[in-house]
Amino acid sequence: MSSENPLSHVDEAGSVRMVDVGAKPLSRRRAVAVASVRMLPETARRLRELPKGDALATAQVAGIMAAKRASELIPLCHPLPLAVAGVELEVGAAEVRITATAETTAQTGVEMEALVAASVAALTVYDMAKAIDKGMVVEGVRLVEKTKEPLG
Repeated sequence: MSSENPLSHVDEAGSVRMVDVGAKPLSRRRAVAVASVRMLPETARRLRELPKGDALATAQVAGIMAAKRASELIPLCHPLPLAVAGVELEVGAAEVRITATAETTAQTGVEMEALVAASVAALTVYDMAKAIDKGMVVEGVRLVEKTKEPLG
């Protein structure tokens, strides 16, 4: 493996491994990820008109639950005690924009938790609206913020 571009979850022999974070100090960590579901304007209008407790609330809860289970879905992801897992959804003219936030005090970051939350929330919107819009596209899943603050 080239030392110029090492993969954190692959050892020198090319075998997969969980990264050893045992010697790292605890720090306050935060990550924000986004995703969107592109859809027909009519689909977005119908989502906006749903009452509270609707498909968007379902997607919000699904994303939060997914953040808490990221280590069960991503094989080499460390299980983390989340202090915050939040998902916000905003319906635009022809899309639903999703922002997911995860925070913890731990020895490793919470990027995967935020990314999983955004992804699952987007997939839940897709699932809830697929009967009326066969052309929806989940896109733009990406990390937009990552912070680490030392404790004390």
